[in-house]
Amino acid sequence: MRITGLGHAGMFIETAGGSILCDPVVGPTFFGSWFPFPDNRALDWAHFGNADFLYISHRHRDHFDPALMQKHVPKSIKVLLPDYPTDDLENDLRRLGYNNIIHTQAGEPLTFGELKIMVTPLRAPSDGPIGDSSLSVDDGTASILNQNDSHPLDLETLLRFSKPEAYFTQVSGAIWWPMVYDLPQDAKQNFARLKRDAQNKRAMYYIEKVDAAHVFPMAGPPMFLREELFRYNGFGLEDDSIFTDQRQFLAHMKQLRPEQNGYEFVPGTAVELNHGEISVTQTLYTDAEIDRIFDDKWAYLAEQRDSRQDEIAAEVASRAPVLAPDEMLAELKSWWEPLLRRGRIFRNGVGGAVRMTIGELDLVVDFPKAKVREFAGEETNYWFTIPADLVSTNIRDHEIDWSNSIFLSMQFGAGRIGKFNEFIYTFFKCLSRDRIEYVENWYAEQSDVSEDIQLEEWVVQRRCPHLRADLSKTAKIEDGVLTCSLHDWKWDLASGKCLSTQGHPIRASQAEDQLNREAAHPVA
Repeated sequence: MRITGLGHAGMFIETAGGSILCDPVVGPTFFGSWFPFPDNRALDWAHFGNADFLYISHRHRDHFDPALMQKHVPKSIKVLLPDYPTDDLENDLRRLGYNNIIHTQAGEPLTFGELKIMVTPLRAPSDGPIGDSSLSVDDGTASILNQNDSHPLDLETLLRFSKPEAYFTQVSGAIWWPMVYDLPQDAKQNFARLKRDAQNKRAMYYIEKVDAAHVFPMAGPPMFLREELFRYNGFGLEDDSIFTDQRQFLAHMKQLRPEQNGYEFVPGTAVELNHGEISVTQTLYTDAEIDRIFDDKWAYLAEQRDSRQDEIAAEVASRAPVLAPDEMLAELKSWWEPLLRRGRIFRNGVGGAVRMTIGELDLVVDFPKAKVREFAGEETNYWFTIPADLVSTNIRDHEIDWSNSIFLSMQFGAGRIGKFNEFIYTFFKCLSRDRIEYVENWYAEQSDVSEDIQLEEWVVQRRCPHLRADLSKTAKIEDGVLTCSLHDWKWDLASGKCLSTQGHPIRASQAEDQLNREAAHPVA
């Protein structure tokens, strides 16, 4: 088996039973903000596009590049479609002309001659753009796991497919926190460090659990080449950003697991696997060029910025004309108010008004009353400042996922009083009737009826209130605070209160108290 890196989460897998093109992206994406790091334009895209199978892990535009696909990927290619709860990705692909679709089943292996594959989807509202997935591949000569951005909860079931020799996984997450937030600079720096640490912990959790002989960090970081975003590359010019690069993560991994092999996986990296033997070579960049990219990163990024402004200008020119404030308000009212009326859990979860300043328009989304109206001077705990041309473009395109457009562009500002509220951002992922109804049902089904487990001196529910991870495997308790290692969410066990966001209480009690209750009320 041969795996060639295509940049970001992209790879080209050549097997004894056919080739698979995974997540090909050149960009720029998210309103011209994200470019793959390092530059991957010089790859032979015509060759890689002529694969037997196409696998798009999810709809995030740093994994799904319609323009590149239209240019280089034939419409006849067989598409491995993850088993998602909504049809958004399938509809996107069919609109592009890709109709040779293989509907995979969640966690069920498929065989094509000597090639065996399995696509394992995630379906929670906070998984990618309501959906994320991983790809397992085995052709008898080697087995690999391409986990990319997904954070699977049931690794035991996933790893029953086969023991992967090579493991490809995200280590630099795609998020806008804390960079866009209205915070004092020292707080922003502290939150950025905490976020990087949490990402490292999560990546190491999976690396330890999968325990593959060879590890390849990928799926980030991006290059920010817009002038106003350039300072947020890497850890940021002022240490207030979160994007760990491959070399930085591998140094971290070496400290924690020196016995495990880690490799830089950049555009053109070729990994040959054959019955336990491995070779890793570079086909696009020389070793000296790769050293310069990582060791003199800011100079490399500046060269990329100075040479690629025409791509940014072309993206800006493609945006919609700015709508007048009254017209924009009318469009948003007619679009969002029917969704808000259907979104009871969203309305209760947000519990107040969210202010949005969009160019000359100042509005609030009044979640309890299911109204979109002009701002009336009231106090709000959450607020956004967004350029009017971005919103006008999303209205023109009827973009149903604003996290997959405006928010990941980082071309906006945000602020809040109090804790993160996941219901706000989840609503902005769900700007269609199908999505609202799916997520409403998903939340409604999350009332916990799982068994309890004992962790040290505490008895807690087995399933994490956030995304149902098995806390017997992912939890750590310090000073009465439980942390789930998958997403670094925290709970105060004495009160059951979630310390990371509103809602999501945990069922917990002291083990001694539980024993006393059982003794007082024995089961007949």
